[in-house]
Amino acid sequence: MRVYEYAKKMKISSKEMLNLLEQVGMKVNNHMSVLDEGMIQKVEQHMNKEGGAPSEAKEKAQGEKKVKQQAKNQNQSGSRSQRPSGNKRNSRPNRPNQRQNQPKSPGRQPRISAAEEVQKSAGFMAKDKVEQPKRAKKEDPKKGRFSKLKDDPPKDFAIGRGKGRNRKKGDRKGENREKQAPVLPKEITVSGPLTVADFAKLLRREASAVIKKLISHGVMATINQEIDVETMSVIAEEFDVTVIYKEEVDESNFEEQEEVDAPEDLVERPPVVTIMGHVDHGKTTLLDQIRNSNVTAGEAGGITQHIGAYQVEVNGKKITFLDTPGHAAFTTMRARGAQVTDITILVVAADDGVMSQTIEAVNHAKAANVPIIVAVNKMDKPGVNPDRVKQQLMEHGLVPEEWGGDTIFVPVSALTGNGIEDLLEMVLLVAEVQELKANPNKRARGVVIEAELDKGRGAVATVLVQNGTLKVGDGIVAGNYFGKIRAMINDRGRRIKTAPPSTPVEILGLPDVPSPGDQFMVFEDEKKGRAIAEKRMQKRIEEERGASSRVSLDDLFKQIKEGEVKDLNIIIKADVQGSAEALKSSLEKIDVEGVNVKIIHSGVGAISESDIILASASNAIVIGFNVRPEPNARSMAEQEKVDIRLHRVIYNVIEEIEAAMKGMLDPEFEEKVVGSAEVRQIFKVSKVGTIAGCYVIEGKIVRDGNARIIRDGVVIHDGKLDTLKRFKDDVKEVAQGYECGLTLQNYNDIKEGDLIEVYVIEEVERK
Repeated sequence: MRVYEYAKKMKISSKEMLNLLEQVGMKVNNHMSVLDEGMIQKVEQHMNKEGGAPSEAKEKAQGEKKVKQQAKNQNQSGSRSQRPSGNKRNSRPNRPNQRQNQPKSPGRQPRISAAEEVQKSAGFMAKDKVEQPKRAKKEDPKKGRFSKLKDDPPKDFAIGRGKGRNRKKGDRKGENREKQAPVLPKEITVSGPLTVADFAKLLRREASAVIKKLISHGVMATINQEIDVETMSVIAEEFDVTVIYKEEVDESNFEEQEEVDAPEDLVERPPVVTIMGHVDHGKTTLLDQIRNSNVTAGEAGGITQHIGAYQVEVNGKKITFLDTPGHAAFTTMRARGAQVTDITILVVAADDGVMSQTIEAVNHAKAANVPIIVAVNKMDKPGVNPDRVKQQLMEHGLVPEEWGGDTIFVPVSALTGNGIEDLLEMVLLVAEVQELKANPNKRARGVVIEAELDKGRGAVATVLVQNGTLKVGDGIVAGNYFGKIRAMINDRGRRIKTAPPSTPVEILGLPDVPSPGDQFMVFEDEKKGRAIAEKRMQKRIEEERGASSRVSLDDLFKQIKEGEVKDLNIIIKADVQGSAEALKSSLEKIDVEGVNVKIIHSGVGAISESDIILASASNAIVIGFNVRPEPNARSMAEQEKVDIRLHRVIYNVIEEIEAAMKGMLDPEFEEKVVGSAEVRQIFKVSKVGTIAGCYVIEGKIVRDGNARIIRDGVVIHDGKLDTLKRFKDDVKEVAQGYECGLTLQNYNDIKEGDLIEVYVIEEVERK
């Protein structure tokens, strides 16, 4: 019997059973390990000695606690009933008497109406008493005013006359002479760069004195110029003042702020699951099967798919599924700093086996450090071999449990529904071992999964609550926008008031559409929320203007020295699998102190948008070996500031990476792509060769440039242009949107549909 099955039988959790086995002295790998009869007997003997299973002990303790609580409640209710009923009424008249007995403060006037009422009820009039202070004030107002001055001379001397005024002036002069030395501060606290004027104000010195000190240290600064903390410390020392640097907490950057909850406040939350895999391996069918067979509250087909996420219930426990369009979206969210998924289900078809996108999905999940459950689909087909899938995935580091690994493999059929229950049970098991918990009793935080602009409803965002409870009417900052939640719609299309952790909901009320992967947080103070949203928007604009912080080979050594880079992440794309493997093993052998080369993905074919997204999320460098980036991938790389290096000789790649890591990289020449043209028609002319009739799709074609022929994303020839013509005339260049005819030096194997990329080699300044 497996550990989790035995735990279920004994009515305890798998975690408790693993602890129990450790106490008995039996070491098992995990909850999927098998227990024989001898081991079970040993556990039962231990339980009998201890006096029942842990769960029984818990129940017993809970029962005793309940009895004590009931007794306590009865005592309280009894003591309440025994109190005399007249107590409350009798106590009321005593209150004014108590007040009356208290001594009045000398400066305060009693309220006449209240005093009259009380004294009338006592049987006498207190009119004279109430009015007495007024008469005294009218008789001699000056006396009253000057008597106050005598009591407290320093406070009210300014309103005095004659001698008092002269005395005040004399005192002030004397005080100035005495107080001049101690007024200067011994230490000041700063939270960042300050202008010279503000710094002088903190030091209580003239700005000119501070500027003189700055000039003496070789810093030429005006009164409105900012100086950094280090400079402030040096200048402050000259004035015998210590500068204390206190870092200011930036609330606008709430993604990086961690809120630590007390262990007793945490409760179990549903796991969030993403399904990934190759195209046509049955991801959508599997999602539909889970949705239809596990609808909460038995509403068949009640869950709508428009929300992009939904919840199902299995054995009384909920699971949240993210319906994302593949691993690219999964990694885009990770690139934005949102670690949404707890578990990944990798769908592999038993008849097809492991494909290119399957490997890509594995690499994306591994880079995110998320546990993987493999669903071997299409088991209903005749003659399928699930062992072949296991063998193939072993090459990528996913070893099945029955073969001594820690990856769970579940055979399923998305069409018939076989194995779906087992798959969901395994998801709950993995979630139980992970101990996923959240605090529902605090302000909500989470991630935007999808967002769109609806004609009737305005900006609609699908969010996943990760911590706290989201409520209608809450003011939230999502991305760079602040709004108040007008309505929340759950995965079944119903309006709800609250959303606990791991619940996906659609929210209305944001002024604009945030980006998927943006994090959100609730702010009770509306003014503060709006200020933070504005600050975040400003910061984003500044970041877009500023330089990129991505790793590039040019500044790699500098970043290694500063301790920013410990792992150099690399993505390899080659024309054939053999080259990719050879390049991977060669790069992994590079040994430079302080930095490791880490290949996070290698594949065959042109550099795609998916590779750029993964590189952006993992801060990696993309190396293309005999392949080119797709047009969209190239523009995305420029936008995301991802460094792409293209090579044709394996030794050049190794030398370049090694030189970059040692800080000796100093390229003198740089390749600049000036344009590309598509071959539309071929003309074969004797004595001339093959003429390519082309249409310029990007940039311009120049006659003195080098040309590269790309067929299906792979470079098949690299040479020089021979002739370039428009109609019958020789031309120097042809711009985008025009047609031309060209020939290549010593090369005639051009075909329709080929892409001709023209580039020039430019000399660049040494850095």
